[in-house]
Amino acid sequence: MYFLKKLLNLKGDDGFKMNEVLVSLWYIMGLWPLVYTMILLPTGRSSKSNIPVWPFLILSCFGGAYALLPYFVLWNPPPPPVEETELSRWPVNFLESKLTAGISLATGLGLIVCAALAGGDVWQEFYQYFRESKSIHVTSIDFTLLSTFAPFWVYNDMTARKWYEKGSWLLPVSVVPLLGPALYLLLRPSLSEVPALCEASSKQK
Repeated sequence: MYFLKKLLNLKGDDGFKMNEVLVSLWYIMGLWPLVYTMILLPTGRSSKSNIPVWPFLILSCFGGAYALLPYFVLWNPPPPPVEETELSRWPVNFLESKLTAGISLATGLGLIVCAALAGGDVWQEFYQYFRESKSIHVTSIDFTLLSTFAPFWVYNDMTARKWYEKGSWLLPVSVVPLLGPALYLLLRPSLSEVPALCEASSKQK
C-alpha cells in the first residue's frame, strides 16, 4: 500500500526515494492499455464472433495482458467494416488522432529514457524487487507479454489499412517495447484514407 501511494504521488517527501526503473515501469503499464486500444479498435474486432473487444480493453487497464489473452484466443478475423459515421465519433476519432499517438510516443520515450539512464545500482535494486515482490514480478511478466503480442497486432492493423507495402519496415521496429507500436500509431494512415473499408461499409447499408 505504501508503494502504491508513493507511485501515485499520494505520499509526501518522507525521505524515501522510489526506484526510477520501477516508477517508469509503473507508468509504462498505464500507457499500454491506450496503445492496445488504438491498435485493436476498430481493426482488431472480430466479424465472425459476437464477442466485443471493448470489455477486454477496459479490463486491461487493471489486468494488462492477462485480461487481453482470452480475447486473443477467441478472436476470429477479418474485422467488420467500419461505418463512415464511426470515424467522427468517440472513441474512434480520439484513437485515430495523431495527437493521441504523438503524446503516447513522447511519454513512452521519456519514461524509457528515464529508466535507461538509471544507474547500475538502481537496476540492481529493481532486480531485487523483481525477485522478492510477487506484484513486481507479475507486472514485469505482464510488460513482456504485452511487448511480445504487440507486433502481431501492428501487422493486423497494418494489413487491414492496406499499408503493408509502405509500412512493412515498421514491423521489426514494433518489436521495441511500447515505442515501436507507438511510432507505428503515429505514422499509420487514418481509416478515412482506406477506401476499401468505407466501401465495404456502404455496401452493407
